[in-house]
Amino acid sequence: MVTMSNPMFQRLSRRQWLSNTAQFSGGLLLSAATPLYAQSSDHAVVETISGRVRGLRTNGIYSFKGIHYGANTGGANRWLPPQAVAPWSGIKDAIAYGPRAPQNERPALEPHLAWIRDGRPLSEDCLVLNVFTPAIHDQGRRPVLVYIHGGGFVSGASSAPGLDGHHFAQRGDVVMVSLNHRLNVFGHLSLALDAGEAYRDAGNVGMLDIIQALQWVRQHISQFGGDPNNVTISGQSGGASKVAVLMAMPQARGLFHKAIVQSASSLLRMATPDEAQRNTYYLLKQLNLDESHIKVLREMPVATLLAAMQKAVAAAGRVDNYRPVVDGRALPTHPFDPSAASISRDIPMMIGSCENEMTFPYSQVMENFQYNESQALAKVQDFVGVDEAQARQLMQLYRRSRPQASASDLWVAISTDHQYRRNVIKASELKSDLSAAPSWHYLFTWKTPVLNGLLKSPHTICIPFSFGNVDIASGITGSSPERYALQHAMMDAWYAFMRTGNPNHAGIPKWQPYHVQQHPTMLWDNTCRVVDDPAREERMAMSAMPAYRADGSRVKSS
Repeated sequence: MVTMSNPMFQRLSRRQWLSNTAQFSGGLLLSAATPLYAQSSDHAVVETISGRVRGLRTNGIYSFKGIHYGANTGGANRWLPPQAVAPWSGIKDAIAYGPRAPQNERPALEPHLAWIRDGRPLSEDCLVLNVFTPAIHDQGRRPVLVYIHGGGFVSGASSAPGLDGHHFAQRGDVVMVSLNHRLNVFGHLSLALDAGEAYRDAGNVGMLDIIQALQWVRQHISQFGGDPNNVTISGQSGGASKVAVLMAMPQARGLFHKAIVQSASSLLRMATPDEAQRNTYYLLKQLNLDESHIKVLREMPVATLLAAMQKAVAAAGRVDNYRPVVDGRALPTHPFDPSAASISRDIPMMIGSCENEMTFPYSQVMENFQYNESQALAKVQDFVGVDEAQARQLMQLYRRSRPQASASDLWVAISTDHQYRRNVIKASELKSDLSAAPSWHYLFTWKTPVLNGLLKSPHTICIPFSFGNVDIASGITGSSPERYALQHAMMDAWYAFMRTGNPNHAGIPKWQPYHVQQHPTMLWDNTCRVVDDPAREERMAMSAMPAYRADGSRVKSS
């Protein structure tokens, strides 16, 4: 029962959001005597700082979709930090996902890709979030998961079918939040040199959007049955890299208490000011402008800027630094640098990757699975940044544990470890070095049967298992009943971690926190097991290779 002593009600009263006159909107009669929550068998209304929102109740779970946590980012707000939402009167429907952030389209008709893509309209009015919760009025103080979508820093949305939060919230009696935020040239265009003080954060506004969403969660989530003092941030791929960045941002401290990093490739290094400025230079050159023309940039059509960004990346030698900038202020250092680690030293982390990450992007060009020995050797040499002898040694090493593997199989394994596994292992090592909050390390090894088993354990496959959406994502998981046991084991580990910072539960073998002496690693498969330092020789060999650079540049071995 909400009373006038409730702090949220007092804030609302001071701002006079409840009038003495009854208001009618969408079939609900609300007056000053109406509690903050109103519900029927299929919908519910919750009061937020900005106004009332109405969601739907389906199979015992309330969903509120497309709630604005920030103002429209277009026009005069373009490249500025997120602005507050103007309060509204009446009730806003929150029954459909909001627009995606502007991005260049990535059509995907193939079933193994389509479940993670979404075709909703694009708009700069994209600062929206979604809440899935079992209850809205019971002060349940449930653990909260805030999920940040993937797609690098350039694309994606929280509204992809495979990211639906109903099953996750229902099985675990938890609250799930997902969100959209600015991306690519709109979220990460460095304008620090000539555009003026107001634009000093332009290179990081996409991350500042996420921080504003986390502030919204802290302020409102108790109204949705969640605990603002038990928030876990989570993401996969680019979303996982965003989690790592948040762990290095002083403004995000205190807004979350645990972190889950799934299949991140760029979590160790962001753009330097010089690198970010280089991409800005090429963009302005494409548009025949300089930074003093910020008003012209603000008024340019979205499509013009997206097209110019693609041309600018090409002109920059396929180097893309439209991503967070280590500016010494909003983002003081690269994630997991010693000073960054001190900001998040008390944050438990669960982190891992999939055994065959690269089959997911490679599957869009089937020739990637048909290389002969010399072609695969050339691919390894170029991708890892080594000479022919080093590339040959790597292939020979990886073949020892895969005697039946094709040349393309070896190329997949090496490129996966170079881009993904090496970096998440390094993050676990750096976290372990702090001897503070633990890191729990995993490797997803379950093999999907789709495409005749071609994908094995691909990028993104961890998402439907951890979210309880293997049926929604059957295009990549298949339809075998064996999927459910692993799905439940992973979901229960996620819930345990959200509640306590420790993912152990009765359905999995004892899982030890990561440490550099033994490298304990949970292998997610039909039979889950913990293995110390799996593929040790390959890990050690890869650690000596040039570092992977997510911006597309290459570091050659000396």
